[in-house]
Amino acid sequence: MKIHTHKLSLAAAIFSALAMLLLSLANSMGIYQNAVQQMQNWHMFYKPDFAGTITGMIEAAVMTYVSVYIIVWIYNALLGKKK
Repeated sequence: MKIHTHKLSLAAAIFSALAMLLLSLANSMGIYQNAVQQMQNWHMFYKPDFAGTITGMIEAAVMTYVSVYIIVWIYNALLGKKK
């Protein structure tokens, strides 16, 4: 069964952007501060302030969309064409 590449990539991108937002909200409540530190290490544009959260969400969404798109494209190519 082939997977719709764009729809799955978009769903994953939305999920990763929301996860970034939730991480920043958790940080503002004083929890998951070590996870926030790791996100700052892994993402170029993420910081636990308003602008950093927005740019981190965009960065996470773009990176996730591209990587999931490539993975699903390869998966669909490996399935081959149905006869």
